[in-house]
Amino acid sequence: MAEYKKKGYLHQHFRIFHLKDTSMKEVPFHYHDFHKIILFINGEGQYIIEGKNYPLKPRDILFVSAGEIHRPVTYPGKLYERIVIYVSQDFLTHWQQEQWEDNVNLSDCFRLARETSSVMHMPKGPEHDLLYHMNKLERVDHQQGFANQLYTEILFIEFMILLNRALQDNQLQQLHEASYDPKIQLVLEYINSHLDEDLTVDMLADTAFVSRYHLMRKFKAETGYSVHQYINSKRLLLAKTLLSTTTQSITDICFQCGFRDYSSFSREFKKQFKVSAREYRKG
Repeated sequence: MAEYKKKGYLHQHFRIFHLKDTSMKEVPFHYHDFHKIILFINGEGQYIIEGKNYPLKPRDILFVSAGEIHRPVTYPGKLYERIVIYVSQDFLTHWQQEQWEDNVNLSDCFRLARETSSVMHMPKGPEHDLLYHMNKLERVDHQQGFANQLYTEILFIEFMILLNRALQDNQLQQLHEASYDPKIQLVLEYINSHLDEDLTVDMLADTAFVSRYHLMRKFKAETGYSVHQYINSKRLLLAKTLLSTTTQSITDICFQCGFRDYSSFSREFKKQFKVSAREYRKG
């Protein structure tokens, strides 16, 4: 059985990449433990996020929350140009804690995207041109000068504020009709809402009114992973979040995330994140 793919490690608050490809190798399904924003600049391509396939066009903006399974689909000989932003969950949480007014949460854009559409379109000439601000941020990020790191961080926070405003003020358009299997989406939603419960393939198949074999085959085709791999990784990611955001005991977190014995949880956590749950919390 192939291991569940976790790609990329983020050691800074955020990172920005401007990438152009015309002959990308096929990227397997994977996830990150940080958030990702993609501004699609030019070319052709599709993007699959949690089993939903979105066709892309220039000025699209993609929101990939930490832990969401995704991969790009590109075409040989076709340009695929984008700006990719990695942003740490802890960094956004820090600014939520240091807020200047009530109800400030810079990660709200990811929640809104999950509730509406993971891919939005930026019309030309909105009140806040996000591409203009991103180009400025990208340019400053590669410069040297007095307090350049601080200046870059300030510009990034400004970008995140404008991005959240654009979503809340409905400045971004939901033009995309994603293609997906409704049965698999039902199963994905059920899993993510019941991680603390016993989840078996048979029970999930009954929930979606499909056979066990059909569910296993279609789930793998739509997400790239087995049902068991998906559930296990989602539980571990939830545990990691709870370890860093609550004071609950590690044992309580283990059971709250659906693991039935501590030794299995401890072993799987260290295998996935290369550090024990106790070491991670000490941090």
